[in-house]
Amino acid sequence: MLNLILFDEPKLKSQLLPFTYTVPVAELRCGILSIAEKWQYSLPGNVSYQTEDYLQEKYPHSLSDDNLFINGSVFPDDSLISAIRSLQLNEALLAGDGQVLALRSAKSWTPEEGPEGYKEVAYAKEFRQITQFWHINRLTGPEISADLERIKPHRKFISVPDPHTICYDPGNIFIEEGAKIKAAILNAETGPIYIGKNAQIQEGSTIQGPFAIGEGSILAQGSKIRPNCSIGHYCKVGGEVNQSVFFSYSNKGHDGYLGSSIIGNWCNLGANTNNSNLKNDYKSVKLFSHATAALEDTGLPQCGLYMGDYSKSGINTMFNTGTVVGVHVNVFGAGFQEKFVPSFTWGGKAEGYATYRLDKALAVAELTAKSKNHIFTETDRRILEEVFRRTEVYR
Repeated sequence: MLNLILFDEPKLKSQLLPFTYTVPVAELRCGILSIAEKWQYSLPGNVSYQTEDYLQEKYPHSLSDDNLFINGSVFPDDSLISAIRSLQLNEALLAGDGQVLALRSAKSWTPEEGPEGYKEVAYAKEFRQITQFWHINRLTGPEISADLERIKPHRKFISVPDPHTICYDPGNIFIEEGAKIKAAILNAETGPIYIGKNAQIQEGSTIQGPFAIGEGSILAQGSKIRPNCSIGHYCKVGGEVNQSVFFSYSNKGHDGYLGSSIIGNWCNLGANTNNSNLKNDYKSVKLFSHATAALEDTGLPQCGLYMGDYSKSGINTMFNTGTVVGVHVNVFGAGFQEKFVPSFTWGGKAEGYATYRLDKALAVAELTAKSKNHIFTETDRRILEEVFRRTEVYR
């Protein structure tokens, strides 16, 4: 059995903050599956992680006498899988820019060591990778299609279980057992639609593919879902959503517009939370980068809200084009919020911001997990304590 170790490349991990404060890079979701799940379907075997020390307890690292280290930001495809399978011990697969894509070793290895001491094998073909967090938005549609091909042999799909639901291109709609759909419109002419096990599509919802919703999640009545959206496990989402991604255990249960955005795990958007994703002058959007501690030009005309794990917004909160909100933020109040709201911040631009007391933040995190029948562990607590320390410089 293959021993796969998905490693965090430090530079890329910093570029993917705030989402990688709480998880390894390979745990990020794009399409239907996380990157780790994509690799598990593609190269079945034992999967573990090589990440920062404070995350390692929750995401263990397992060594054997024959290890395949794989860059956790890279997505598998047939060509890349074939190249990795062909690697011999003490060989490293390198992209054209010298980046290590995979490395096979009988001993421990870290990306800081680089490929020195290993036979270098060049890989000249194109591949999909997230090096900035907004790449997740751009790759969501293609990855929904790719993930469907990965899971089809392993899942059982049923026909639409409701006679009052209208389907366009029903052959491109994939529904797992236990899903409930009532009086919805599913338009898969623009891309595939995937509805996971025990998910609910409530009355009056309209969906344009590509779209994916994970196990146990709920699409609230009257929702308007535009193309290239993905919802993880056990979320509740309503209102108008466009080109946006929810990770898992998060809620946007009410009306309000969300466009070109990524919402982390355990988040909640209050009623009528809205964001802008296009500047009035149509110029490219700048986003705050934790890697440089400055605004960086994305080169993209559309960027929305990027919210780290455990963060929340109050009712009627407005976010400007290209806003980055850190981990465990409680933001509220009148007017548009700042374009960067640091982790563990409480308040709003009009009312003023303060540091979210750690003891209160941890108590809320525990209650948030409990609301989804999930246990907030001591390991989870230690991770958030470390994130609090690491992000103090921004507050």
